[in-house]
Amino acid sequence: MPELLSDEEVGKALGRLNDWRLEEGALVRDVELASFPQAIQVVNRVAEIAENDNHHPDIDIRWRTVTFRCSTHSAGGITTADTSLAEEINGVVTTLQSQ
Repeated sequence: MPELLSDEEVGKALGRLNDWRLEEGALVRDVELASFPQAIQVVNRVAEIAENDNHHPDIDIRWRTVTFRCSTHSAGGITTADTSLAEEINGVVTTLQSQ
């Protein structure tokens, strides 16, 4: 099981994770997409990555807005698995928004 990051390590991670914030012990990002189908595309691609990594974010879909919450429930907070997944989510969002 990955180890929890310290507050300092979480702060450094947030410094490089554009558009993410710390909320109730999780990394959180809201993404507004151009359309509902594009939002679903983002969710589907993140689901593939999460399944491959065996690390799954909480995802909330509200029309064109998708909220991702990354935390390692078994560890009780944020680990490197969460920061890595957040970076991968950023890549998916950037790629699909530019299409």
